[in-house]
Amino acid sequence: MGLLDQILNAVNSSDQQGSTGQIASILSTVQQLGDSYGADPSTVQTALSVVGNHVRSALQQKQANEGFEQAQGLVNQYSGTYPNPQAVDAIFGFNQVQQVVQAVAQRTGLDAGMIQQMLPILVPLVLNFLQTGTTSQQQGSNPVLNTFLDTDGDGDVDIADAMRMAGRYLS
Repeated sequence: MGLLDQILNAVNSSDQQGSTGQIASILSTVQQLGDSYGADPSTVQTALSVVGNHVRSALQQKQANEGFEQAQGLVNQYSGTYPNPQAVDAIFGFNQVQQVVQAVAQRTGLDAGMIQQMLPILVPLVLNFLQTGTTSQQQGSNPVLNTFLDTDGDGDVDIADAMRMAGRYLS
């Protein structure tokens, strides 16, 4: 099952935190972010995709070194729709931040300074999207995060595509 399927299941499940309101809030924040920085929505989605790939790598490393609960803990603690510089620091080290900024700049053409300002919003948005699958019943059970971390290794994960499709679902 793909990431979008897991998110839609989370939205439709009473056992998981996901809701149409949560997804709508994330999508609205992405739109506002583009408006605030004068970037078109496709550029912001590309930036989100690049950031999402780096978040996935960081969470995979966290999971491998400290366990799934630690990765889930970062998702729970730092997800949101408001700027949170601590989320960036918790997920990436300083050198990683520079790598993320360079990768986003190369893919989008956005100014590195602008990207640096956007990261405290983009990282919590990615984490908020992942939090949709959090359950209140079982520890270690977040199918959205599991799929995002691509535990089966098929490489078929892109947060921006899943968000775009979720937006179509809500429309």
